[in-house]
Order: sequence, then structure tokens, then C-alpha cells
Amino acid sequence: MDALTDGRSRHWLAGGAIVAAVATAGSLWFSLGLGLVPCELCWYQRILMYPLVVVLGVAAIEDRPGVWRTALPLSVLGGGVAAYHSYLQATVDSCTLNGPCAAVQWQSPLLGLTIPNLALVGFVLVTLAVVAATR
Repeated sequence: MDALTDGRSRHWLAGGAIVAAVATAGSLWFSLGLGLVPCELCWYQRILMYPLVVVLGVAAIEDRPGVWRTALPLSVLGGGVAAYHSYLQATVDSCTLNGPCAAVQWQSPLLGLTIPNLALVGFVLVTLAVVAATR
């Protein structure tokens, strides 16, 4: 049986939707729960992550692996923005380049990951789930 008939694509899409939902909830927690103000690059990452919850959720319900045409551009572009944002935080000592985007507002006490690092992990996981759903 192929991925279209045995439901494996549905599971991968559901997993991607869950990752996107956790990333969305996390970003809302940082801004609404902790009171952190998102920088410009954070807003771009949110714009690219939030729709993935609905797009992948609906695709999982309908078992549509062809959703990669919509989801992959969002997740790959979001990963690029998150990687650039992570790079800024790792290489710039002050907030002079692109304003406050180089500032580290929060860092995981356990792993040392910053918010853009977490977003990058989320985008990579979503991308992998979408690619796996097409196989």
C-alpha cells in the first residue's frame, strides 16, 4: 500500500499541524503571557507559522499530501527568516543591526535556545513532516 491509501500521510500532516500549533501557542505565550514585544523578524515568523496550523490541520483531516504546494513555501521561508534571526542574535553584540531583532529577550534555561532558535526548530520539523507526507 502506498502513503495515499494507508493513512501515513495523514499522520505526518497531523504531526506538522501539532508542531505548528505548539509554535503558535508558544509565540502567543511569549507576547501575551510574558509580555515580550515581538520584533519585526518575529512578526514575519508568526505570519508564516500561524496559517500552517489551519492549512496542515485541514490537510490532515482530508488526507491531502498535495498540501505541500501551500505548506512548503511557508515553512521553508519561515525557516529562512528564523535562521537569519538566529544568526543575528549569535553574531551581533548590540541592537544596531535591524534594530531590536538582535536582542535576546528570552533564553531557554535548559537548552539555551532563544525564541528564533525555537522557531527554527519548529519550521524545520514542519518542513520534514510535509516532505514525509508526500513520500
